[in-house]
Amino acid sequence: MATVNVYLTFEGTCEAAFNFYKSVFGGEFAHIGKFKDIPPSENMPPVAGADADKIMHVSLPISKETVLMGSDTAGEWSGTLTVGNNFAVSINAESKAEADKLFNGLSAGGKITMPMANTFWGAYFGMFTDKFGISWMVNFDEMPQK
Repeated sequence: MATVNVYLTFEGTCEAAFNFYKSVFGGEFAHIGKFKDIPPSENMPPVAGADADKIMHVSLPISKETVLMGSDTAGEWSGTLTVGNNFAVSINAESKAEADKLFNGLSAGGKITMPMANTFWGAYFGMFTDKFGISWMVNFDEMPQK
């Protein structure tokens, strides 16, 4: 069965926010990576300048079932941050088939911003905004998280 978590988006304050959240909840980051860590590819030039040190992804386990996740906006390919659209519902599926089913079902009538695809970080991942204006991320980890 899939798990559902909240994904927060910031405009350059993600690292400070997550260090604050960590001070309140305790624990350690399961992952923290910056935009400069993204390997360059044909469709994704290297992120440069001030955006390079912004957070591409951070995850802070809150409980066995809950992970608080986030990132900064960066570069021309990032969405524009407006308070009210700075979160997404993140679904972690148990299989590619479940990920596809949830992605296809929930995105029907909405706007796909990133089709389901294998990623450099080892996940099968996609993003969309549903027909009601809610942002979603669907993820299946190809390799189990440590």
